[in-house]
Amino acid sequence: MFFVLESYSMTPLLILASGSPRRRQLLSLTGWSFGIRPADIDETPLVNEAPAAYVTRLASSKARAVGRLSEGGAVILASDTTVADGARILGKPASAAEAREVLVSLRGRSHQVLTAIAGLERDSNQLVTDLCVTQVWMRDYTDAEIEEYIATGDPFDKAGAYAIQHAAFHPVERLEGCYGCLMGMSVCQVTRLLRPFGLKSSRDFVQECKKMLTYDCQVYQELAGKGSVPGVEKRTS
Repeated sequence: MFFVLESYSMTPLLILASGSPRRRQLLSLTGWSFGIRPADIDETPLVNEAPAAYVTRLASSKARAVGRLSEGGAVILASDTTVADGARILGKPASAAEAREVLVSLRGRSHQVLTAIAGLERDSNQLVTDLCVTQVWMRDYTDAEIEEYIATGDPFDKAGAYAIQHAAFHPVERLEGCYGCLMGMSVCQVTRLLRPFGLKSSRDFVQECKKMLTYDCQVYQELAGKGSVPGVEKRTS
């Protein structure tokens, strides 16, 4: 399915290669017009694939898959998020037992959430990627709280078996890095990545992002400007 929300002749047609309502909501903070065309790819990790390589490969594959179906002049934006406990990639749990095992293993300690984004210019076939890593500390929730959370059904469509924004469970104690990374897309990261393709935001998106996520941004100046922050990489291929 593909639809255009709005269109302007002054900027390239932007296509979000994702059906995620949260990514759509975050991208709308930029003020850009964009269309939606979810990517359909195999997301199975490769043998011994590192989490950073995994999310970057998937974001790139999504961008290229949608690029092959898109009109000339389009810029495709794709994103992929995973939760990692060291070298272990934590996907969506397939059962209550798996969700329980993951939540117990993460309890009271830290892990990482990685979000890779890929931008593809359809005409030139130029692909750029960016990787954001946020360190997350979980609170010491009880076994009873785990069971109550599993009973809501929320863990089953979440990588790592949890959602940071779940008000009742509130699993995260603190984090270092970008909150948007946990939600599936860093708006600052996206605006920096797509700037060379002629997409520039004039909206004060960082204030809107902070209001929406109720989070005091730690990384805006570095990500939206010319600098960089630890854990954030920019690549061009």
